[in-house]
Amino acid sequence: MLIVDAHQDLAWNVLAFGRDYTRSAAETRRLEQGGEAPLRNGDTLLGWPEFQRGRVAVIFSTLFVTPAHRREAWETVYYRNPDQAHALYRAQLDVYHRLADRHPDKFRMVQQRTDLDEILADWEKTELDLSDGEGKGNGRDPNSPAKPGHPVGLVALMEGAEGVRQPAELEEWWQLGVRLIGPAWAGTRFCGGTREPGPLTKEGFALLETMAHLGFILDVAHMDEKALMQALDFYPGRIVSTHANVQSLLKDQDSNRHLSERAIQGLLERDAILGLSPVNSFLLAGWKRGDRRELVSLQRLADHIDNICQAAGDARHAGLGSDFDGGFGVQSVPIEVDTIADLTKLANILAERGFSQTDIAAILGVNWLEMLKSALPENV
Repeated sequence: MLIVDAHQDLAWNVLAFGRDYTRSAAETRRLEQGGEAPLRNGDTLLGWPEFQRGRVAVIFSTLFVTPAHRREAWETVYYRNPDQAHALYRAQLDVYHRLADRHPDKFRMVQQRTDLDEILADWEKTELDLSDGEGKGNGRDPNSPAKPGHPVGLVALMEGAEGVRQPAELEEWWQLGVRLIGPAWAGTRFCGGTREPGPLTKEGFALLETMAHLGFILDVAHMDEKALMQALDFYPGRIVSTHANVQSLLKDQDSNRHLSERAIQGLLERDAILGLSPVNSFLLAGWKRGDRRELVSLQRLADHIDNICQAAGDARHAGLGSDFDGGFGVQSVPIEVDTIADLTKLANILAERGFSQTDIAAILGVNWLEMLKSALPENV
């Protein structure tokens, strides 16, 4: 089984803290000990060796910059206007291209279907190498990655679209490799967002119209429900929610951050994949940084996955969107998780709940892979 993670803020961490994701999580923690990064963002959950152990094949890699009115006092990188956002988002996209150019054995940009095919073929080759051609093992551990490992596919996701100064610029972003756009994080000039409600604006409708023309995937995570429901009616292209959980399972949490039953039903009607996040504050209402990790287990993430599967009537619409290293670290995730490699523990948890191996594989990665195969251009 391969994992696809629909949300990681890699470039933000590279530029804000100098993190090097070619290293192991343990090495990064050692180097950062006593420094600013763990104080502000917690101890990292990510590193290339952990991607290998967790069989992480593809990551939706974000372009994210904090708007000035929502920045923390310690943050030095933020934007006050679309021009600043544009420059900072370009710098983050450059991070991914450099990562792929300098470490092609570890990371590759996924911009078209053939890029994805090459990533998956590398894993498939390993599986064939583990067999002697008669279905018998050759003595190697089938759960350990082949040496030297597998390149991780990076699919660029723009989180908050303020880096798009006008819709005409979308073609440039497309050519540069961005494939998903979420119009909101906080509220933007396009629509309401987390803690800042509101519908789609005139500029928002214009953005979506051009996105659809070019073939972008629309990510509704962080969109206020009014805007989300409008987008479901208006946007003809592919729609997903990369990292939002089930609001009905977070009792007494007064927030527009997660998905209501109405929003979930609307997304399912549009054949969307919904990425669920193993973040403690997204799994247990009222949990905050500094609270005991023992209060939250991966069983709670399974509850959210199960909720989506029950609503859909199948396991074809649930996926993972970890948001790991997105303003928090190991101190803020379920007790069983030390790195992203531990998300493989979900397989046994879901099996104990009666999910088939096919369904578990779909939730961990296949659903996102099938979406990408249908949505990515054949060539660019």
